[in-house]
Amino acid sequence: MKVSLNLIKQLINFELPPVDELVSRVNQQLGGVEEVIDLKAKYDGARIVRVIECEKHPNADRLSVTKIDDGGVADVPRDDNGYVQVVCGAPNVHADMWAIWLPPKSTVPASFDDAEPFVLDARPLRGILSQGMLAAADELAIGTDHEGIIEINERDIPAGVTLQAGASFAEVFGLDNYVLEIENKMFTHRPDCFGQLGVAREIAGIFHQRFTSPDWYEQDQQFADANDLELTVENDAPELARRFMAVAIRGVSVRPSPLWLQCRLVAMGGKPINNIVDATNYVMFMTAQPTHAYDYDKLRGHKLGVRMAHDGEKVGLLNGKEYELTADDIVIADGEGVIGLAGIMGSVDTEVSAETNNIVLECANFDMYALRRTAMRHGIFTDALTRFNKGQSPLQNAAILKQLMNMVGGVQASEVFDLKQFDGHMDDYFDGKYTPANIDIDGKFINERLGSDLSDDDICELLNSVEIRSHSMEKESGYICIQVPFWRTDLELPEDIVEEVGRLYGFDRLPRHLPERSIKPAPKNERRELKQRIRQSLSRAGANEVLTYSFVHERVLKNSDQDPNRAYRLSNALSPDLQYYRIGILPSLLDKVHANIKSGHDEFMLFEIGKIHDKKLGFNDENLPIEKTFIDGVYANKKPQVGAPFYKVRKIAERLMKDLSVEVDFVKIAESDSDVPAPFDAKRSAWIMAKNGDNLGIVGELVQSARRNFKLPDYTAAFSIDIEKLQENLIKNQGYNYQPLSRFPSTARDISLRMDSDVDYAKVYACAEEVAKKHGELQIVITPIAIYQPKNDDSTKTVTLNVKFTSAERTLEDKDIAPIIEEIAAMAAEEFDAAQV
Repeated sequence: MKVSLNLIKQLINFELPPVDELVSRVNQQLGGVEEVIDLKAKYDGARIVRVIECEKHPNADRLSVTKIDDGGVADVPRDDNGYVQVVCGAPNVHADMWAIWLPPKSTVPASFDDAEPFVLDARPLRGILSQGMLAAADELAIGTDHEGIIEINERDIPAGVTLQAGASFAEVFGLDNYVLEIENKMFTHRPDCFGQLGVAREIAGIFHQRFTSPDWYEQDQQFADANDLELTVENDAPELARRFMAVAIRGVSVRPSPLWLQCRLVAMGGKPINNIVDATNYVMFMTAQPTHAYDYDKLRGHKLGVRMAHDGEKVGLLNGKEYELTADDIVIADGEGVIGLAGIMGSVDTEVSAETNNIVLECANFDMYALRRTAMRHGIFTDALTRFNKGQSPLQNAAILKQLMNMVGGVQASEVFDLKQFDGHMDDYFDGKYTPANIDIDGKFINERLGSDLSDDDICELLNSVEIRSHSMEKESGYICIQVPFWRTDLELPEDIVEEVGRLYGFDRLPRHLPERSIKPAPKNERRELKQRIRQSLSRAGANEVLTYSFVHERVLKNSDQDPNRAYRLSNALSPDLQYYRIGILPSLLDKVHANIKSGHDEFMLFEIGKIHDKKLGFNDENLPIEKTFIDGVYANKKPQVGAPFYKVRKIAERLMKDLSVEVDFVKIAESDSDVPAPFDAKRSAWIMAKNGDNLGIVGELVQSARRNFKLPDYTAAFSIDIEKLQENLIKNQGYNYQPLSRFPSTARDISLRMDSDVDYAKVYACAEEVAKKHGELQIVITPIAIYQPKNDDSTKTVTLNVKFTSAERTLEDKDIAPIIEEIAAMAAEEFDAAQV
């Protein structure tokens, strides 16, 4: 957003401070200034001159030798009459014309920002010395015309100005000027600030000066009737085009805009084209309301309307590209087809050209979300879209259309069509009248939140300075009555007024003391504490946390054998690769494994804590999709390893549960169980079950199709744990698992048990754990060592466990340990007929 300070000065009634101070205040109270552009330095040398003589160059057919009157301001050689000699190649140069001269040692403005600017000098052209040059529009960076030099006529001069030879071009045409480029994102919720008028109002406010909008900006507009040209206007999408105004104008003359207007457009970041297009752009830059002009005679059926596109319709736009539309696009159409994308760009078929005699002016208001989706879908971004994206008020359209009609000339040739449908707080608009929305607020309410001591009159003065009409109720003292102007679509709540008062007063001026509050410490957030403990545990295990998008491509879902029909599809995706809400975190992690392996990481583990959305979960009480939080992890090793990857990841998950003080069992998945989440392989995975029977998640290896689709190494396994259920079990088992180290040495024994091959290892381990719990005075850790099955005997197997004993009171002897080992063997014999070997 470029702000011309010369235009701001014309809209306010006080002197602006030096530019450094102004920039500082704007940064603090309005928006971040990204750049300060000094136009005066760019046009410093340019002078307005009068061509006194013009003769053909004796040595060149296309050159002319001129004598110019520069008022004697330049330090250059002159003839006896005081005139300066300049050789010019423009075909339109002639005696008795006003032109723009760039003297020697001046920089050509078009090259001002180049790495090596072009500095003029006095030099001979075909044997005749030329002092500088007479400038064309493209050389002055005002337009693209290079067919001739700029000739200044009476219509080009700003009102109240008389041309004088030697006058500064920059001063006469308003380019002795600073331009502030303010970051667009600062004005996300302030559509009025995308115009010079809105910024001028805010600058007045931050300097505590009253601002008054121009008279033509009043809402009560009167339009004449006319029917010289047939025109039909329709609005078939009233919910997305809340207001659509149009009028036909006959007898216009399409030509270059007056030079003063071209210079103003340049100062605001625009590019002059012709007087009709320039008028629409000028109004947009001034008021932040985009408008558009159509060639009336190119409108088929003399019809103009707004509707939704049909799937497959095509339109060629002014950028020279053709687009295929969808039924979600809002379009402008004539009697036979589409002639533009509403609020974004018009069609080449109805473009205003030099042959245009009659035009139709359009001033409309469109749904910002629908336009944003269209722009993202087709990759089109324009100045008009930038402004519509912020939510323009439809209540300014009439005033702006009337101002535009005054600028383009010609004669009104139809009625002014005004098709409108307002909703919400716009219901107060009726028959062209606007009743402001009211917010009643207590001055104490404002002061308590700002820590200020402002009186009601102080608050009203701050708000009135930016035309937010406010007054305190003398008879009913206790609140301030505030009338919200139509352009402030962001003011709805009392808290909005608090922010506005604080900003206009200056947040830097507010008292610098901490608010009064209790010194009682805030309670810890249990969910945050749990996540932190999870991160610490997995980090100690060597895992790396990643953060991936909550949105995924359909390909990721299908690669992991997940059903895309269970995922919510986004109607306004950030990009084509992020179309669906994910129904599981693991696929996002699997999508990163191959890239990390290609980067040279042979062994690693990734984990993520995030949310999922699954249609099977249903909706909450507020009719919103239920979301759940999971902790998922994947371990991958490119190099072959001994054993199954299941046990590697199970060990990490087991360590995590112990660090969280949650007792769990790893339970084999039954063949009849149909709830195994994709892409886990049910035959090589296990449920993570809490002692109370809650299913906390799953740990295991992945199905072959997922390993193939994601190009995963063979030694890959993963886990997925429901954090909500994990937290429930954590609450039931409060406390940390910290135990002080014993001063006495530990001792360990192995026990080998032979049994039938169909006995699950888990039963053997559970048997040993049950015996260990009976001896709570000791710290007993049981670790699996091996499962051995002879090749010539598949009916039996031998399970070996390592049992480690520690006492906090003494050094253990064999007589303390042997009975426990015997007890494990006895229970195993009783439970599943195992024999100790």
